[in-house]
Amino acid sequence: MFGKSSESWLIVGLGNPGKDYERTRHNVGFRAIDLLAQKLGCKIDRLKFQGLYCQTTYGGKKLFLLKPQTYMKLSGRSVLQLSAYFNIPPQRIIVIFDDISLPPGRLRIRADGSAGGHNGIKSVIAEVGSQDFPRVKVGVGAKPHPEQDLADWVLSGFSAGEEKDLSSALERAADAALCIIDKGVPETANRFNGTKP
Repeated sequence: MFGKSSESWLIVGLGNPGKDYERTRHNVGFRAIDLLAQKLGCKIDRLKFQGLYCQTTYGGKKLFLLKPQTYMKLSGRSVLQLSAYFNIPPQRIIVIFDDISLPPGRLRIRADGSAGGHNGIKSVIAEVGSQDFPRVKVGVGAKPHPEQDLADWVLSGFSAGEEKDLSSALERAADAALCIIDKGVPETANRFNGTKP
C-alpha cells in the first residue's frame, strides 16, 4: 500500500480558449489556474485530452492542472478524458470557475452541488456522471440590467476597479484549491468563503 502519497488530484480551470476571451468574466478559471501553475513552477503546455495540461507534485501527491480547450459548454469532455486516463475520482477533481451570483473578488468553496445554470459545470457533471466534485467559485458580479443577455455579460471584460478586486481573488482561488487538497473542503470553506481581500 502506498497510502496517501499515491493519490492523484486534478485541478481544472474553466474558460474559453483564444485571445478574444482571455480577460472576460467567463475566463477567471483559466486565469486562476495559470497563477497556480506559476506558484507550483509548472507550465500548462501539454496538448492532450482536448485540453492543455501539466503534471506536477504537491505534498507528495501527483497533481494535474487542466485548461479544457473545447469551449465552455463542452468542458466536461476534457475533464473526463484526463480523469479517466489517470484514474482520478470526482472527489479529487477540483473545478475553479466564474460565479455571477457573487460580487467580483468574493470566493465560495463547495464540496458538490448542481450546475446552477453554469454551462461548464453542467458539462462536467454530465460527462463525469457525478455532482460530487469540489468547486472554487470566483465572483464576477451579476449582470447590471435584468434584460441584458447573460452570454454577453459573461463574455464582457472587467472594469479597472473590479480587476483590482479580482487579481487578489484569483490568488486566493489558487490557494483555496491547494487548501482543499491539504485540509479538505469544510476547513477551506471556513477559511475562504465570502472573504474579500
